[in-house]
Amino acid sequence: METHSSELNRKRKRQELNGQMKEADRIRKAQRKTLVKHEKLPPCHFVLSAREPAPFSDELEAAGLPYDRVRLEEAQRGTPEDGPVRVYADGIFDMFHSGHARALMQAKCLFPNTYLIVGVCSDDLTHTFKGFTVMDENERYDAVSHCRYVDEVVRNAPWTLTPEFLAEHRIDFVAHDDIPYISAGSDDVYRHIKEAGMFAPTQRTEGISTSDIITRIVRDYDVYVRRNLQRGYTAKELNVSFINEKKYHLQERVDMVKQKVRDVEEKSKEFVQKVEEKGIDLIQKWEEKSREFIGNFLEMFGPDGALKHMLKEGKGRMLQAISSPSSSPTREDRSPSPTFRLPFFSRTSSPFTSPPSHHSSTNGISQDEED
Repeated sequence: METHSSELNRKRKRQELNGQMKEADRIRKAQRKTLVKHEKLPPCHFVLSAREPAPFSDELEAAGLPYDRVRLEEAQRGTPEDGPVRVYADGIFDMFHSGHARALMQAKCLFPNTYLIVGVCSDDLTHTFKGFTVMDENERYDAVSHCRYVDEVVRNAPWTLTPEFLAEHRIDFVAHDDIPYISAGSDDVYRHIKEAGMFAPTQRTEGISTSDIITRIVRDYDVYVRRNLQRGYTAKELNVSFINEKKYHLQERVDMVKQKVRDVEEKSKEFVQKVEEKGIDLIQKWEEKSREFIGNFLEMFGPDGALKHMLKEGKGRMLQAISSPSSSPTREDRSPSPTFRLPFFSRTSSPFTSPPSHHSSTNGISQDEED
């Protein structure tokens, strides 16, 4: 009994704490923000003075003011800051993306002073008239409430806008792209809004939509399944059979091997490229050195080289010395060459002269002997 009572007490405390948190969150959202005009920005730009998400309409207190709709001329001219133009934009906003944000930005900037109300349809209406969604309604409500251009979010918005709904939320204009929206047995669900002069057209962002994103996921289904298996999701959570799970694991291993092979190929290509660059550099240096060597060789030994000029100059000097007789000494001017005498020969005789005659030695004594 004591255990049961303690569990009940804990549950009551938890419920009271959750209730207090919800009430505080509701009050904070109700006092979320005010619009402050920025002096350096165009008239349609405002700066939000708070950092909380946009409040939900069912959490706000009713204004209690009569519904007096603002005319187009007044809205374009600019209304007082305490009475902004109330613009309404609705949609599914599944997988909230930049196309949604751009549409809400255009709706926010329609008039100089705009209060943007965004309606988000519930899962029941969306699944009935459009199809299954990726995000549930609570996720879509929360995503829209965190958009910087949104001032208020209407949960469980109607599929077709009625005069009662417009009067309840005191809506002045409805913003949507001008393409006829065929749904709920009508060729354009905004026809009566256009006829009433309350329609404010916006432009769609080409190339981005929820259907485009889902198409990408379906197209690359195997890639995303393998990606989530790598991140720890089980095959049961991904609704993948046992055989397909093994197939994806095998594909992952094969891709890893392929990636390693590609890495090796890239490294080998880089190595070969570096070797080729070094080889080309060496060849260029060798060519430069060879050109320099050949040039020096030709300067020295070529037909007009320095050696030829030296030979010509020497030859000219030799010819000049031979051809000028005045400059060459005569036989008489030349100094006599010294004679070489051996000590046992006479002063006047030499071993290469003829022997003395018989007449010269008549006395039996030669001149040398006399000396």
